Amino acid sequence: MAHRPFLLWPDPRLTRPADPVAEVTDETRAIWAEMVEAMRAMPGVGLAAPQLGIPQRLAIVDDGSGVTYLANPRILHASGQLREHEEASPNLPGVSAKVKRPRAVTVAYLDETGAETEGEFVLLRATSVQHQIDHLDGRLYIHRLSRMRREMILKKYQKLRGA
Repeated sequence: MAHRPFLLWPDPRLTRPADPVAEVTDETRAIWAEMVEAMRAMPGVGLAAPQLGIPQRLAIVDDGSGVTYLANPRILHASGQLREHEEASPNLPGVSAKVKRPRAVTVAYLDETGAETEGEFVLLRATSVQHQIDHLDGRLYIHRLSRMRREMILKKYQKLRGA
């Protein structure tokens, strides 16, 4: 099964908050399966549905220890200790930047069965789940950078695209 193409910056759908999911259905699980395929094709450690033009609050995270499926994820608690990590996105191919985020987060979400779940995410999984929640809120990692750094990244991105 082929996945939908990634939206490319500056597609306005990337900056719109995604719609909450009322319940986890077979359609939801089919979207997650498509997202896993897209994530593995990148390759990456997570993906949010809006990155594929699907305006639903669905995300996946996989740091190699197995896929975590999240519907309507929200951060309940974030550690005070920060961790810097080089982040990228298939929506901005060819560029990346170091972003500081909390080292650990507690996230509430609906899992693949539709059950209310709370999960502890640390290190790379914490970075990835926060990155995906940003996408669900209509933000990309570049929105966490200083204005000057963001402009430099976007200028490089435009140059790579031949614009």
